[in-house]
Amino acid sequence: MDQKTHEETCVDKYAKYANQAQDSQLKQLFKTHAAHEQEHLNTINQILNGQVPNVGGQQNRGQQQRTNGTQASMTSSVQGNYNQEDAKLCKDMLMTEKYVSGAYDTAIFEFRDSNIRQVLNHIQKEEQQHGEDIFQYMQSQGMYQVQ
Repeated sequence: MDQKTHEETCVDKYAKYANQAQDSQLKQLFKTHAAHEQEHLNTINQILNGQVPNVGGQQNRGQQQRTNGTQASMTSSVQGNYNQEDAKLCKDMLMTEKYVSGAYDTAIFEFRDSNIRQVLNHIQKEEQQHGEDIFQYMQSQGMYQVQ
């Protein structure tokens, strides 16, 4: 149930932030992630209904979309003048993805069924990819300085 709540929160935040973002690349990144989070929510609901979802198909298609989105964001040049509000949205979503990914780590260890563990592990990897996508966008815009 915790993971369901986390996914619902991610869907809501990404959709809300996609509408608030000023940069078109960021809007698209948030919209893409909102769709992936909705897939995660659907998967969690299947698990709660006693089903063992398939890890292939739609989620693999989402991986291709995400890869394309990441490549697009990396084509931006580093800028010193980024939108402060967009930076706040990114920081919040990066923090959210870190938390959600960690929560999946705990949930994975709590399941006996290895098939469900694989499904949750797959979702966790996608959450980590979302975090990487946001980090790469932020870095490309000069919002995140690596030390």
